[in-house]
Amino acid sequence: MKLNFTKLKPKSPDFCKVRQLYMRAFPDDERAPFLMMTLKAGKKGVDFWSVSRDGEWAGMLYIVNHRDLSYVFYLAVSEEFRGQGVGSAILKAAQKLYKGRRLFLAIELLDENAENYEQRISRRNFYLRNGFEELHQKLREGNVTYEILGVGGDVKAKEYEALMKNYAGALLSKLFTMEFVD
Repeated sequence: MKLNFTKLKPKSPDFCKVRQLYMRAFPDDERAPFLMMTLKAGKKGVDFWSVSRDGEWAGMLYIVNHRDLSYVFYLAVSEEFRGQGVGSAILKAAQKLYKGRRLFLAIELLDENAENYEQRISRRNFYLRNGFEELHQKLREGNVTYEILGVGGDVKAKEYEALMKNYAGALLSKLFTMEFVD
């Protein structure tokens, strides 16, 4: 399987596919405004990747970088490529691309009362199988609390705060709740 990562821009041929996948793959309360993400992707330290497998568009990866931290903000694989190892291949490629950096992501907490509890278990196991480890930290973004998984070492609350402030800017950082919680 040959993966190709291309920086996504509004005039990219895959732009509409990526936007549609993003809207389908993530619940409303977990999505940042797509326009904001697209605008921020022009900023140093933000990587908005369109991913193709063997020449066919297969998914997206959005990573925010600051110092030696890389935050996998969003990863989604197109429905027709799910279950074929594409997500694992993207994560392995990302670990090589961001080698020497602490790569981390946030997943929904395991909550037995959640409608998608089985999906949450499956998603968590997917990341653990692909080299991510529990960082024993929780993160609240907006109204949602997540568990943090990562590769390459722990992430401190102050480091996450600096990453998000650098990404969102001082004003947006104050408008949205983005913090580590106990």
